[in-house]
Amino acid sequence: MYLREIHAEKHIPTLYQFIRENPLGLLITALDSKTFQFLQSSHIPWVLDTSDDENETKLGTLRGHIARANPQAKAFVEIAKAASEGEINSDGSFSLTRDVLVTFNGPAHHYVTPKFYTETKPATGKVVPTWNYSAVQVYGHATIFHDPKIESTHTFLDKQIRDLTNHNEAATTGDTEKPWVVDDAPEPYIKILKSAILGIRIEISDIGGKWKMSQEMPVGDQEGVANGFADLNTELGMEMAKTVRLRCKKQEAETS
Repeated sequence: MYLREIHAEKHIPTLYQFIRENPLGLLITALDSKTFQFLQSSHIPWVLDTSDDENETKLGTLRGHIARANPQAKAFVEIAKAASEGEINSDGSFSLTRDVLVTFNGPAHHYVTPKFYTETKPATGKVVPTWNYSAVQVYGHATIFHDPKIESTHTFLDKQIRDLTNHNEAATTGDTEKPWVVDDAPEPYIKILKSAILGIRIEISDIGGKWKMSQEMPVGDQEGVANGFADLNTELGMEMAKTVRLRCKKQEAETS
């Protein structure tokens, strides 16, 4: 992802918060499989673990799971089964040699018409359309919990599905008194479903964010973009207007 300095977000707690609020990430891998495509991607909801959100040296960990029927998962298993005994971790999991990439997108993004540029368009006409959006990318080292017969896979998946459910139940329903929990479903049913997935843990090695919200434009155009979005009279338009104003104000404060 092109992280132009004026759009880049480097504050680790802000990036972590973005992931927690937008946990559906696109897992992208390059896998040396004899059967499946070299490049694979899957949308996966993630759990972010951090010991200290302010620590910029020791980054966090992503945990997710993927259906075994997914070609990406099948490639994971194929590579793990072909590995030598010395390449398998002591707990039976398998670590990929290549880094993986996970991208997270913000829910508010929109086309920007040149008509919004109320300063530059009347003055020079030198404006073109663009797209405003926000995103975070994560690089890391992936470990696959693929063998359903070993304890580490069971332990990982059991914690993963419970933590993922608890986080999103609270965020979705706001019910802190009696949210839906995994144990509400029959244990044999959960056991069958767990056998159909495998776990993924990613140790984050690099993280970066991008809020492209017209910060590169003159102040008059920034206000024109914010007003233009607000005048759409839609929920998305109002969210875009709010975000443009916040990010442009942040940029102004950092450069003044």
